[in-house]
Amino acid sequence: MSLQWTAVATFLYAEVFFVLLLCIPFISPKRWSKIFRSRLVQAIALYGNTTFMVIIAILVFLLIDAFREVRKYSVTEKVDLTNNPTAIEHIHMKLFRAQRNEYIAGFALLLCLLLRRLATLLSQQASLMASNEAFKKQAEGASNAAKTFMDENELLQEKLRDAGIEVPEAGKKGAGPQEENKKLKEEVKTLKDELDTTKKALNKSDHDVTAMKKQAENLTVEYDRLLDEHSKLLSSSDKKSD
Repeated sequence: MSLQWTAVATFLYAEVFFVLLLCIPFISPKRWSKIFRSRLVQAIALYGNTTFMVIIAILVFLLIDAFREVRKYSVTEKVDLTNNPTAIEHIHMKLFRAQRNEYIAGFALLLCLLLRRLATLLSQQASLMASNEAFKKQAEGASNAAKTFMDENELLQEKLRDAGIEVPEAGKKGAGPQEENKKLKEEVKTLKDELDTTKKALNKSDHDVTAMKKQAENLTVEYDRLLDEHSKLLSSSDKKSD
């Protein structure tokens, strides 16, 4: 394997490792969000987009080159080489290497996109969880404030009645406290609606992350299968050469 394809294969192995690491279930999105916001990751992320685009361009170029090599050495069906077994072995070896390089470049490109998408979804999920907790605390605070205000209002009305002061019925006079209570109830309702919306968005993000994790697992299984086929083909090629 040449130096460039050794580097691509090493990059592919690193991608598989990081995808599996991101799929670990007992590491929460909040923990990943803290890791992504660390100084080291932020320093790397300064040139992250440029580096990502350069890597994608390199992998696309290598994939096209590998595809060209596959087409180049797929000539055994068009050219009669039955009288030259050495040439057949050489072409088969070149074709096998080209196909191997094509798989390596293709999976490296796919996992690169998948890795970036997983990191984005985990960051979004952590943000939604933080927003959900903030809305929940805000709604509970507003609800407690409204309840306290209503209790104080009732206590004040009881003291006025005990002092012999006539307290107007609700809806006739003293509409000020009633309007404030109504506003507080509407605010609590609005906060609850926002909380429900945030929960729905969080559930959707959870489904997206689960789907991406399943896709990553399927890709890993498919890559292992291709590695097994690669080992079998390499063994058969070595036996023929012997």
